Amino acid sequence: MSRAILARRIAIAVAALLVVVLGIVAVLAVTWVRRPFPVTEGEMKVPGLQGKVDVVRNDKGIPQIYADSSDDLFRAQGFVQAQDRFFEMDLRRHITSGRLSELVGEGGLETDRVIRTLGWRRVAEAELPTLKPETRRYLQAYSDGVNAYIHQQGTPSKMSLEYVVLGQKVPDYRVEDWTPADSLAWLKAMAWDLRGDYSDELMRARLAGTMSLAQINELYPPYPYDTNKPILSAQDWTPTTSNATNGSANSALPFAAPATTGKAAKVAEAVKDAKATDPELTAERSPAAEQAYAAVSRALRAVPVTVGRGDGIGSNSWVVGGSRTSTGKPLLANDPHLGVSIPGIWYQVGLHCRSVSSSCPFDVAGYSFAGLPGVVIGHNQSIGWGFTNLGPDVSDFFLEQVRGNTYLRDGKQEPLTMRTETIKIGGGGEQTITVRSTAHGPLLSDALDKVAEAGDSPLVNSRTSPGDYEVALQWTGIEVNQTADAIFGLNTAQNFQEFRAAAKDFAVPAQNLLYADTAGNIGYQAPGSIPIRSRYMEGAPGFWIRPGWVSSWDWKGKVPFDEMPWSYNPPEGFIVAANQAVTESGSPFLTTEWDYGFRSQRIRSLLEKNTKVTPATMSQIQGDVRSQFAPTLVKALLKVDLSGDDFTKQAQDLLRKWDYTMPVGASDAGAAAAYYNAVWSSLLDLTFDDELPKDLRADGGDQWMQAMTQLLTKPRSAWWDDKRTAGVAEGQSEILRKALVDARLDLTRELGKDPSDWQWGELHTLTLQHQVLGGDDVPGVVRALFNRGPIELPGGSAIVNANGWDASQGLDDASRSKAFKVDWAPSMRMVLDFSDLDRSRWVNQTGNSGHAFSDHYNDQSEAWAKNELYDWPFSRKAVDAAGGDELVLVPGTTS
Repeated sequence: MSRAILARRIAIAVAALLVVVLGIVAVLAVTWVRRPFPVTEGEMKVPGLQGKVDVVRNDKGIPQIYADSSDDLFRAQGFVQAQDRFFEMDLRRHITSGRLSELVGEGGLETDRVIRTLGWRRVAEAELPTLKPETRRYLQAYSDGVNAYIHQQGTPSKMSLEYVVLGQKVPDYRVEDWTPADSLAWLKAMAWDLRGDYSDELMRARLAGTMSLAQINELYPPYPYDTNKPILSAQDWTPTTSNATNGSANSALPFAAPATTGKAAKVAEAVKDAKATDPELTAERSPAAEQAYAAVSRALRAVPVTVGRGDGIGSNSWVVGGSRTSTGKPLLANDPHLGVSIPGIWYQVGLHCRSVSSSCPFDVAGYSFAGLPGVVIGHNQSIGWGFTNLGPDVSDFFLEQVRGNTYLRDGKQEPLTMRTETIKIGGGGEQTITVRSTAHGPLLSDALDKVAEAGDSPLVNSRTSPGDYEVALQWTGIEVNQTADAIFGLNTAQNFQEFRAAAKDFAVPAQNLLYADTAGNIGYQAPGSIPIRSRYMEGAPGFWIRPGWVSSWDWKGKVPFDEMPWSYNPPEGFIVAANQAVTESGSPFLTTEWDYGFRSQRIRSLLEKNTKVTPATMSQIQGDVRSQFAPTLVKALLKVDLSGDDFTKQAQDLLRKWDYTMPVGASDAGAAAAYYNAVWSSLLDLTFDDELPKDLRADGGDQWMQAMTQLLTKPRSAWWDDKRTAGVAEGQSEILRKALVDARLDLTRELGKDPSDWQWGELHTLTLQHQVLGGDDVPGVVRALFNRGPIELPGGSAIVNANGWDASQGLDDASRSKAFKVDWAPSMRMVLDFSDLDRSRWVNQTGNSGHAFSDHYNDQSEAWAKNELYDWPFSRKAVDAAGGDELVLVPGTTS
């Protein structure tokens, strides 16, 4: 569920407060806005501290924290992050615990029902005792620090302006103490947003009832290994003997298909063989099954976007060895592409033991999550690391034959596992639901079905009768894991061996981990909890919904960590990990749903042009706005004969000398970019959207670009017929012509008659929107308190400067301009310089503060939009030289 949908539901739920808000805004602006701002200078007492802690905040409000013990360090981190971001932390824990309704009222009910069904909080609580003792201690110290802040402030209105507004609907809201499970549950939300394949698996199942397998497979073409290189080449990494030979020890371990083998043929063969062996699998296409799939789609839309995910969303990271840099030491760049919001995803922080030792091993700085101790991405005194989403297939939907409160399993009716959950509603009332699960996981298809509520008798879904179906979700993210251990392991690792040892615990969300160190080494590791699939899908992707009533379709364990790809000081001298395929063949079974490599290959080509890469070059590459796909489409568009249509040809001519870049401001390139993207939006609608369900429309990301690349070589494909024009079969040339014509008309209405005046930046804007109080259904005076923007942005989807937009948006409006609004982007940027870590540079998407009207609410946004970076002092000498506010935290007693 997008932030806009979440805001709309909450706005409806708090409708009663909106009239009140209009009358109190003036009072809020004067009385309440500054009340929650943190104290950043002087001395404060914090219960539980054993010694003095220094908190030095620079001119951007970024704290560097200095302590004599690990416990004091994390206790101070909890206190400081709560000072700056507590409402965000509280909102996150309510979402991840399925308790959003307590905070916002009835508008949170659907979200709570689905998340209670998934059981994020239950898993977090089960996970806590399995973690290392020191990890549990750090989590508790962090919680103690947050609670010191909560008790110090006393009332919600002293913690954040949002509580004042929401308090009009939920006046009796009280803030609870923070717990370690609150921090761990946030990892589940992160894993949910960044898991791979689930949406495509469901999409395939829904389309299978309406179109041929061949036509579906044209939407998912093979990865273009011939043009876009994987992360690791054959010489970079060689599989171990056990996973290279498919020997008896790993006979169930599936492998990626060779580059020359298309997915379509492999999957078609697997499904054909499966149905020949199991005739009952034809039930997967029954009306009851399709109804269950639709119910799952509805449930998935009810889950809020927390980190941010969508087709086309990815991240950039690359590392260059000293032999190829101007400094003689490695350089590492990272910019994760996530959802956009205010405050942004990341909180910048430094965590420093005054004397680094085995008992206090931390000297680290980087990007953290408010609500989670430690640093997620950054560097310590010896090594640095970056993340991009690996995107493995870590979830499967299982179609289950349900009868009453039992389900079919190897010819027998097994009892469903059931539990009740009571959801409290802020402002009064509660709702009790029953969560039902099979051996594979919770029945997500009945998460929003009211007859599954406790108290109804019998507890049977209204769709369910003998032979009917539900859909269970099996996902590694709701299994107990030790990812929290991995974060602290990365923070303290001093070399590549220790880095890999920490990565072994990084279960979900699986990430591409890039590495560099001050000794001059670079490396890569793919970690994660990756299912081994068996039977019909051995050697083929796991992207079809599986029959739950036959146990041989179950997962058969997880890919061993030693079988996962890694590389250390590769001969090429650099590594690019931007969500593309990891290896060309012979790798462990990860997925076939890679990003198609437009960004990664552009990064590679820019690096290859530089014999000595400078830190400035690394930053320039992060801001690159050239489209790798545009030359393919433009070549086809310029072949379209527009004789007799000078009006459209005037716009078409913009593309003839275009350099395929997408800048902001008035320029020939900006005018061409505006027209090109409008044509692309129209083309997607004409080719794909006429046959796709409304909620599955093409968003225009890399998958659709690669699909179009293939379709341009297949003029007879069924996709070239617009099914909305009865009795007419357009064909490729007519669809391309119509896309050119429609885009010309759209932009004339939106930007004016003269194409030379068009600007991409006027269409491609970002409004930084508050997740709860920033939506269109909230009164403008309230939105103005919390939202910022719009900001004109360059770049676009599948471009290195990936300010992404969703082409499926705005199609029902009079104008398509809504489609070009930015809804994912680089969440931060950093460039690490291992010749001198004090010369590293960074920038955040918004700012470090979550308080509206704080100087640091969005004080980095302008620089971020321009691809500018700030100095990142790391050593105490450099931090002190940079200056700023200093707060001293000292031991205190509980009041």
